[in-house]
Amino acid sequence: MTSVKEQEAIRKLMAFLQEWDSAHRVARSHILDNFIKSNDGKTEPELELEFSQGASLFLARLIVWLRMTYKHSKCLNKLLKSIGIFLSAASGLTYRLEFLEGGGIMILLEILGLNHLKEQDKRESLKLLQLVADAGRKYKELICESYGVQSLAEFLATSNSAEAQEDAQVVLDSLGHGNPKYETQVCKSLIAVLPRACPYAQQLALQTLGAMQDAVEEGALVEPILCVLDSVHQEVQDQAIRMLKGLTAHGVRPALLKDLVAFLTPPGKEVLACCCAETTKDPATPRQPMQVHIQQAAAAKAIGILAKESAEVAEELIQLEVVHGLMVAVGNLDHVASQRHASISLK
Repeated sequence: MTSVKEQEAIRKLMAFLQEWDSAHRVARSHILDNFIKSNDGKTEPELELEFSQGASLFLARLIVWLRMTYKHSKCLNKLLKSIGIFLSAASGLTYRLEFLEGGGIMILLEILGLNHLKEQDKRESLKLLQLVADAGRKYKELICESYGVQSLAEFLATSNSAEAQEDAQVVLDSLGHGNPKYETQVCKSLIAVLPRACPYAQQLALQTLGAMQDAVEEGALVEPILCVLDSVHQEVQDQAIRMLKGLTAHGVRPALLKDLVAFLTPPGKEVLACCCAETTKDPATPRQPMQVHIQQAAAAKAIGILAKESAEVAEELIQLEVVHGLMVAVGNLDHVASQRHASISLK
């Protein structure tokens, strides 16, 4: 038989749930504000105490409202934050299972692809995905089975927000560790990001790949990494060179060094003439370094770094006639960076 105190707590819970059920959007928004303010950081036992052992009844209502309104809700950010309180609650395994059973993962991933939603809503969605991934390997696999890797990689490549890209990278990094069944898929998706992403997304993808190099076949990394050496952004180049250093310890080293040496020699006159014609159509347009020159300078820099670290690598480069290629780069009067890096590498 329940005590008077327990009966009063149950009555208050039922009144709260009835208030939610009958409330319109503005009223529900106020309820969410109060819930977030009062319960952020609470553990599962604390939430159950707050809701008289009926916290799951409120979570179920939040999940249903999310499922019904996520495409057009003006309260989406508050709704996701409220659900996040349950998902982040210590000892809150039951809450996570209820969220997953309600189709939560698919909703969060779909939010990332809805162009009309605000960036802050998508960031909140990423935070919830991270909370799910942090729960363990089984949960990471559930995200991957829901085409989560592809959705996250697409968002990383297309988002205009650096903060949101960082959030997506954190989730991808989490999915790429402690998740052997899908590590290769994560690596392949990150590799696919490199040719079409903005520089910062390229940098983030390279950082994540660098931490996962042992999980992917080295041969699959060489070409994508070499291709980003023509980036005008120093951070991207530096991250690519760091990865190339790691790859020289593997069987792909001969092919990698051969390609680097080849970058030192500019293409034929026909290609250069074409590139020059494109950049000089408007005489008022400042002359920009061609990608082949940027790539040449980056290759010269990478060669110097690799040769300095290993006498064996330096010997292999000499056998590949790297000195001739570096002399060509030193003589590139159209690109000072090529001259500078080639001179340092020669020395």
